[in-house]
Amino acid sequence: MKQHHVMIETDKCVGCGMCAKVCMARNIVIKSKKAETVLDDCVMCGQCSAVCPKKAISVSGYDIVSKEKKGDIRLDPGEVLDVIRFRRSIRHFKEDPVPKEVMDQILEAGTLTHTAKNMQDVSFTVLAQEKSRIEQMAVSLFRKIKPIADLFSPMAKNMKIDSHFFFFNAPIVIVITAKDKTNGILAAQNMEYIAEANGLGVLYSGFFTMAANASRRIRRAVQVPKGKRVAMTLVLGYPDIKFLRSPQRKKPEVTYM
Repeated sequence: MKQHHVMIETDKCVGCGMCAKVCMARNIVIKSKKAETVLDDCVMCGQCSAVCPKKAISVSGYDIVSKEKKGDIRLDPGEVLDVIRFRRSIRHFKEDPVPKEVMDQILEAGTLTHTAKNMQDVSFTVLAQEKSRIEQMAVSLFRKIKPIADLFSPMAKNMKIDSHFFFFNAPIVIVITAKDKTNGILAAQNMEYIAEANGLGVLYSGFFTMAANASRRIRRAVQVPKGKRVAMTLVLGYPDIKFLRSPQRKKPEVTYM
């Protein structure tokens, strides 16, 4: 496991104090007009390195290097709202493969997602070659429990658990695992945005997520790391159906205080 350390190049530091100002752990102080850390132990969030005007601070041990921000980046609010407004779960996919460069963008979006306490606990299993085999494990499990579900849910009774019940013949499935479920779901949301920006359709498979967490055999098959659980499963592919309008919804329930 790579070790991370906050590195301060004192010859570059001008003592502006911006790093100390943004440090949520209060682990940086300014002494004799130079920044220094209080403790070696830190959440390693990188806020200090991101705000330093002289590039005097870095965090060691990371594979993805920082990129320089060129001007303010602002999304168009109306366009973002339209992406959310017209989003639909896709269950009909084309056979077209997803290019590697698109997959790389999707996975990077998940990796860059903010996590509680900077845990960076989110990991991914991409199902392609093994997708059908693993799907059949979940199908077998759900077929066993369906008679019980039928007793309590008319909707469950109407469901047909066929061999493509979970992944709908989509070319790619990403199983997102994390120690903290919220971190994994936040990663899934960011990954969805990048996927849809590349023209992909997305399905959040809560059923497969449920099956994986209920079955040690499935967890082993998707190589869930020790200490983690499946937070969400994204089913991805180019949609073979086009929705023409947004869904109907009730008014937002909002309390202003």
